[in-house]
Formats: sequence, C-alpha cells, structure tokens
Amino acid sequence: MTPTPIPRPWLKFYEEGVPHDFTPSRLTLPELLRETAERHPNRVALSFLGANTTYRELWHNVQRLALALEKMGVSPGDRVSLMLPNTPQFVVGFYGALLAGAVVVNTSPLYVAEELGHQLRDSESETLIILDSFYPRYAAVQDQVPVKRVIVTGIQDALPFPKNLLYPIKARREGTWVDVPDSSHVVKYSDILRFQPPTPGASKRTPRDLALLQYTGGTTGTPKGAMLSHCNLVANAEQARAWMTDLKDGQEVTLAAIPFFHVYGMTVAMNLSVLIGATIVLVPNPRDIGMVLSQIETSKATLFPGVPTLYNAINNHADTPRHDLTSIRACISGSAPLLLETARKFREITGGANLVEGYGLTEASPITHTNPIFGEQRSGSIGLPMPGVNAIVMGEDGQVVAPGEVGELWVAGPNIMLGYWQRSGETAQTLREAHGQTWLLTGDMAIMDEDGYFSIVDRKKDLIIAGGYNIYPREVEEALMSHPAVLEAAAVGLPDPYRGETVHAVVHLKPGASATEAEIVAHCRQHLSAYKVPRSVEFRSEELPKSAAMKILRRQLAKEALEEREAQKSA
Repeated sequence: MTPTPIPRPWLKFYEEGVPHDFTPSRLTLPELLRETAERHPNRVALSFLGANTTYRELWHNVQRLALALEKMGVSPGDRVSLMLPNTPQFVVGFYGALLAGAVVVNTSPLYVAEELGHQLRDSESETLIILDSFYPRYAAVQDQVPVKRVIVTGIQDALPFPKNLLYPIKARREGTWVDVPDSSHVVKYSDILRFQPPTPGASKRTPRDLALLQYTGGTTGTPKGAMLSHCNLVANAEQARAWMTDLKDGQEVTLAAIPFFHVYGMTVAMNLSVLIGATIVLVPNPRDIGMVLSQIETSKATLFPGVPTLYNAINNHADTPRHDLTSIRACISGSAPLLLETARKFREITGGANLVEGYGLTEASPITHTNPIFGEQRSGSIGLPMPGVNAIVMGEDGQVVAPGEVGELWVAGPNIMLGYWQRSGETAQTLREAHGQTWLLTGDMAIMDEDGYFSIVDRKKDLIIAGGYNIYPREVEEALMSHPAVLEAAAVGLPDPYRGETVHAVVHLKPGASATEAEIVAHCRQHLSAYKVPRSVEFRSEELPKSAAMKILRRQLAKEALEEREAQKSA
C-alpha cells in the first residue's frame, strides 16, 4: 500500500541541516554500541561518582554479560527485567541482554512488591537484574512470578577504590544495607564481570525484532507493555541526532539525571549519547538536586535532557546561584508540558541554554515533536514533527481538521511501536491504518497552526467539562504557575452537582512564600476566563506526588481531594 502524501508545512521551519526525509539505519542497539566503541574506544562512556568506563571497557562488559546470560539459559526472545537506577550496571544490563538476543523489560525502582510482581508475571520475565537494596520487594513476590534467575548488584560494584569498600560500611550505618540470601538462582553481577572473558558476539536479532517492553505509567488503567523494536529505538535516537545539528561526535557530555527505566531517559540520555559517543554522567537519584547541580558544574555537561519538574526544581533550589551551569548548550524537555515561566527562568540562570519543549509517548519510542534548537521556538508549542514523523489532527468525524482547530493528534513513523504486549484489543484501539500508514492515536488533543507548529491542548482523559465548557488543565496551570509564590501546581476536575465538574487547584508554595485561596483565585481571574478559574484551592506543604518519570499525578490529586471532601461531609 503506497502512503498517501501528507501535507508537511513544518518543513519550511526546519533548521539548516535537518533532513526533510529520513530513513533509519539497519542497526540493532548492540551494533550501535559496537560501532561507537570502534570509533571512540578510549573515550569515557560512563562517569559515575568518580569511576570512569571507556567505550572499549563498556563493550567488553556488555559482551561478558551477554555470554553469561546465554550460559544461564537465556534464549533469544526471552524477557530480562532490569530494576536499576542510573548506574553503569543499567547500561551494561540493557545492551548485554539485547546482545544475548533477549527482550529488555524496564522496571521502575519505585515499584512496590505488588507492582513488581504484576509486571514480572505480565512480561513473563524469567531473568531479573536488580539492585541489592530493592531485593526485599522481589523476595516478597518470588513465589508468585516466573523468574528463574536473579542477578544482584550494588552501588559499590560501580564505585572506584576505596569508595567501593567504604560504601557498605556507610549503608550499614544508615540502615539501608540489605543482605541478599544465598540461593541457587541468585548470581552476583560482580562475579560475572570478574570471571567472564569478553567474547565477541554477533547480534542475534534483526532491526525488526522486539527489543523492549516499556510499560506505560498506568495513569489510564493497568500498565501495559508497549512493544518497541530495535528499529523503533535506533530510529528515534537517530531522529534526535538529525534534529540537533550542532552535536559533535565524540565530544559531548550528557548529564543523565532523567531515569533510564523511563523511555525518554533511555532514548535521549542513553541511546542518543551512545550514538554520538558522548560521555554519560550518571545521576542515580534525580531528586537530589544538589548532586545534579554539582555534576553539571564539574563535568561541564553540554546536554541536559530532563522534565519540567526537574528544571523547575533547579530554578528554585537555594544552591543554584553558587553553581556554574553555563556549559549547558541544549536541553529538550519531555514527559510533561513545559510551562513558560519554568523555561524563561532556566534560560536565565544558565546564561541562555536552549531549553525547548518536545513531545512524545512511550508508544513512539518516545519523541515525535520538538521545537527547533536554534530556530524559531514558539511559546506553548511542542514544535514540529521530527524527521520521518508524519502528524495530523483528527476530528471526531474521522476527518483531518483545518489548521487552528482542535482534534486528536495522530502520529506515524519508524519509531511507532509494534503494539501492546499480549493485548490485541487495546492495540487495535491505539494503532490505525490510514493513508497507507500505521497511525498511533495519542489520546492528546492538539492544534496545528498554518506553519505546522503543534500545540497540545491537553489529554482527552484529563479534560475538565464544567457547565458544558471544555477546560484544559494546562491552561489553568500556566496561570497558577505565573503567581510569584507558587512552586508547583496542578488543576483537576471534581464532581459538581450543578456544573458537572468544577476546577480544583492544588498548589505547593515556594519556601518562605505565603498566599491565600482568595489571592490565588484573584490572580487566576486576571489570566483566565471566568469559567476556567478554580473554584477551590488546596495548599500542600510538601511537593506534589509524581510518577517515576516525575510527572505530577493529577488523577491521584483528584482522588485525594474527592476523598477529603467526602470525609468532611461525614464528619
């Protein structure tokens, strides 16, 4: 079936050097790493708390792990779950499992035992690579999951001497040390790397083969595994490379604070960095803003992919003025809407770093749109489709809407998933054949202007309908965040007997700041139509709840607000 040409008005706004047409390479992910190791064998690939690993050493460790997995009985297509923070072991585990022909299953370190058990069962993972401090959560469900072999590692395995000896002492003193019991199915990661010689191995998979099960965040129901192929993931890294025209092969330094177990961090902070031979500075805890700041300064990081809550935290951290952040050249913000005030202040404190908003979904590997790094950036816009991505805005009648009209965003390209793991029904609802292409129905309401710049109005499922009016939370949150006392904010819909729903604001104030409900509402009235103004404001003394990818959990806030309302009624 020949694809029907889709108008692409956005091409005229591509920066010089960005290709109008895009064809992904025929590489698998292990081949991507091998080629970089051949080009830059002595370049530092991983920098972790004083320990450096070159690309040659990284490739050798990946080969060691792949051979060990094969000897343990892992066959091509088997699932290997990784439950690790941003450490060298994650990178070795990811590429090593893929070199062995396995399928990686990214697993959030924030999962409680029940969530871990569900994902291990759903993915049918027989192998788990896990940090020792997370082991008790696995132990709680080990009799309920199909796991046959566990590879356990610790932070100390990646530290230089003498930190590797001192870390266990420190952890025991702080009460965070976990003794993993001896078991026939438990193997130490350190033993694998110590005793396994690096053995050259050819990739056992093709670009079209499944590489990753990336589970959605579960904000719309039970998490489901998006099936991403080697081609999907390599293509998206190459699309990002094509977009960022000034990247210098073998010279960049990426500050990797965004978690690798999240698809955005995995693609932009890890796979893109490997593609261009960048040094990856690993930050295991992105919530430790002090460490993030010091690592940027000491490493002279040039690339800093992140999420809005991370940039906002840096903007408002007490130590930020004491650190030199001017080495940063480019930042693509993903995972959640980038509010205008957050972007403005971050550019100011970094001396003009190009912080631009992008957009993507787990099911798209994930990036589909971003603003030009050096070209025209439009406030409030997610920018232009990436090279190789087609995008349309579809009306409820099944017809493409005109520029400026709201509809559901559909995207197509080489980065679009194969489907959902063992969920053919949900796959059929999410992927649609049209115009000779396979389209991903994003569930996001969007507008495309006449120049091809797209803006997300909001998620369909987050839409607040009050008195028959559609209210998009992002609009309300922009108004809330422009108040000088507000550090974080979310807008949610609560049931209302008269209007159907009403807007409820949840805010967390900056340290030392104060504001009343009346002041917040009055401020919003200056920026919003009357029907969009919050009817109630809730103040939180602690930061708002976030997912593992640091997205504010609107639905959790709505549920808690509703429970509080019901409790007050019955009191």
